[in-house]
Amino acid sequence: MLVYSVRRLLTVIPVLLAASIFVFLLVDISGDPVAELIFQAEATGEPMGPEQIQEVKERLYYDRSSPERFWLWLTGLGDHRGDLGLLQGEFGPTVRGTHIDVSSEIPDRLLITLRLVGLATILGIVVGIASGVVSAIRQYSKTDHAITFAVFLALAMPVFWFGALIKQAGIWVNDLLGTRIFYTVGARSPVTEGSSGWETFTDIFGHLILPTIVLTLVGLAVFARFQRASMLEVLNSDYVRLARAKGLRNRVVMRRHALRTALIPVLTLVVFSLQGAVDGAIVTETVFQWNGFGRYFIERLQEADTFPVMAFVMLSGALTVIGNLVADLLYAVLDPRIRYD
Repeated sequence: MLVYSVRRLLTVIPVLLAASIFVFLLVDISGDPVAELIFQAEATGEPMGPEQIQEVKERLYYDRSSPERFWLWLTGLGDHRGDLGLLQGEFGPTVRGTHIDVSSEIPDRLLITLRLVGLATILGIVVGIASGVVSAIRQYSKTDHAITFAVFLALAMPVFWFGALIKQAGIWVNDLLGTRIFYTVGARSPVTEGSSGWETFTDIFGHLILPTIVLTLVGLAVFARFQRASMLEVLNSDYVRLARAKGLRNRVVMRRHALRTALIPVLTLVVFSLQGAVDGAIVTETVFQWNGFGRYFIERLQEADTFPVMAFVMLSGALTVIGNLVADLLYAVLDPRIRYD
């Protein structure tokens, strides 16, 4: 297992390198932030002079060729300002000012998103898998039909529409009760002096409820369908029938034989769910006005701000690669037939 893990980690390096090249080329040909700044300045009636344009080009490294700019973005070697170099943890400058760089903005934004995505992913996995198992065990029963209807309803609803609906429902409940039960804007309330740790916790949790419901229902619908199909296939297999014929209790058959095997195909979906939830949080954060990583990506994309956009795409790609590695290692835990010796 150790040798296989090291070998897989080594293969991650060329994959991420190829991804960085693809991301840079894609973003580089999609827009020019300098041209966008010039256009915005002209639209406000204060056009930029030649010296200002040259200063912006130097600050955003657009006075260099594309290959040189990619080398600086990837390694930081040759950069004397110290704000660029992916391998050094520097994602580059932003168009909004000389004293703002992407690396200083990402941690806080990413923590806000992970707070939402982490809780929604855990709830989606647990509830989704449990729903799929119950639906498969009680196939064609009223419970199965009810779960199937709810799952397809969740899959059919667009995230932005469902988020707006849940937000409006929260406002309606607050107005009906005459007090604020659900928070509908932001990740937390403004920090007040003298607030206790419990007050801070309840405030953050209160802001989590509605957006978590949106992401959880979308995620658990996918898990429930996959788990139901996988569980039905296992329940109809020969070794499960044999276990029952030997007189094993149904609970033992389900837990030790059926469920463990049925989780294997769902595992791939589970490990990629975090990356998918980060991407899905873009819409949810926009609806609930969270200043998270997803909304940050949308804001920077609208400004043709290349370095923040590349940072988002690279981090999203890295989550995908790491998730793939984790899935391969967990297969051996669930299936004793798989060995990486």
